[in-house]
Amino acid sequence: MSFPMDTKKNPDSALTEDNVSSAEGQVDTAYNRMPDSLRDLSDDEFKALNNKVVRKVDLFVLPTIGILYILNYIDRQNLAAAKLQGIMEDLNMSTEQFATAVSILFVGYLPFQIPSNLLITKFSRPGMYICCAVAIWGCISACTAVVKTYGELLAVRAILGAAEAVFFPGAIYYLSAWYTKTELGKRIAGLYIAQQVGNAFGGLFAAAILQLDGQHGIRGWQWLFIIEGSATVGIGIICACIMPEFPHNSRILSQLERDCAVWRIESESGAAEGTENESVMKGFLKALADPKLILLIFCNMMSQTQGSIANYFPTLVGSLNFSSTISLLLTAPPYILAGIVYYFLMFYSDRKNTVYPIILICIAISVVMYIIPMATTNIGARYFSMMILPFASVGPQLLLYKTINLHLARPVSKRAAASALVNAIGGTSNIWASYLYFGEPHFYAAFGTLMGAAVLFGVTITAYRWLVLRENKRLDSGDPAQIALVKKGGVTDEMIQLNWRYEMF
Repeated sequence: MSFPMDTKKNPDSALTEDNVSSAEGQVDTAYNRMPDSLRDLSDDEFKALNNKVVRKVDLFVLPTIGILYILNYIDRQNLAAAKLQGIMEDLNMSTEQFATAVSILFVGYLPFQIPSNLLITKFSRPGMYICCAVAIWGCISACTAVVKTYGELLAVRAILGAAEAVFFPGAIYYLSAWYTKTELGKRIAGLYIAQQVGNAFGGLFAAAILQLDGQHGIRGWQWLFIIEGSATVGIGIICACIMPEFPHNSRILSQLERDCAVWRIESESGAAEGTENESVMKGFLKALADPKLILLIFCNMMSQTQGSIANYFPTLVGSLNFSSTISLLLTAPPYILAGIVYYFLMFYSDRKNTVYPIILICIAISVVMYIIPMATTNIGARYFSMMILPFASVGPQLLLYKTINLHLARPVSKRAAASALVNAIGGTSNIWASYLYFGEPHFYAAFGTLMGAAVLFGVTITAYRWLVLRENKRLDSGDPAQIALVKKGGVTDEMIQLNWRYEMF
């Protein structure tokens, strides 16, 4: 990481990576805030300590969060797999009713994200909070196996969405409490890679489980919900014993390591979890008053519109006229490729401290891939576009969440609220987008809408770039009146003293 811990010994040190603001001017304030336990460490000693902390956090946090996210996506997407095994026929559902069953999950999922993410800032054990939610949604998912009517399916799916609302925004906030700006991107990528593993192996697991169709008088789609839901409950309980708390009170770290973990975050943004007393409601109102948040919400709405293909990916692959088992198997390679590309996108983003050009490249690629299935029925060409679309259409979301957590960093409750608001309001696109996937094999309505969303996304993120660059110019001006305008957007006195800037754009 490019983290200047030797500032007390080298006052002229500065970050020199691409697109990174100079660290000049942070020396006195940074040193004064440094914990006494760290002041006497040499540069090599601190570097070794820092690396030890990161390794511990990576060992305990990333695998646990990753496994839970795999379960999250498997439990969310298994309805699409169940469609291929006759759930529509067994419950006498029409195509429109199935679309409603998919989208109703988000009716429960979206509104509960905001209060959940505000609450997590007040829990001393956020890992336990998240894992309890995992066990609850596993139970609810397993209960889907006993539904007998379309109405019962809608009720279970809505409740499932409310339980799952805890996880994703909570996990993003949780990661941002542990990792610095040069580390966060790759860790968010790890979360999305886990998502793609869930999508890929979810199809493979579903193909295997559905072979149980008829065993003990239970339909294949019922086995799917029973087995995957039960596994989620058990793994959620195990993970509750593993996930650490916040840096300031983590039981997996020694006191010196806790000081280091907190200082890593404080030295970038002036405060860390457990060191602020801002009220939850005040932070929420600050998030609502920030114009940057409005632009990021719209960007995420357009990005999640594109990402809606995940909800119908087995249907899209099924339009190639393969058997249901082959169609499920063919959903795996695109997600595996997406996971690999996600890592390299975020590795480059962290290394060069940039996101804007990467977002535009992904948008340009996705637009071309949307055109292919609308223009041809050639199986090879269509499957090629399906190989590319998962990473091109969803990749920008990783970069958006990195932007949210670094540009709307303080206070803590504001960051938590902003992350949930962007995901919740932006995610409303998943409700109406579910009704676009009709008209095989070209899916004109779906791909045409997704292409329009990509273009609007590009325009909006460009407007956001102009806004944050204007804020940086105000900070660089040294004019108290201009700096006061920037502070209205959430930049604190501590951040100004640290020479903080809106980066990556």
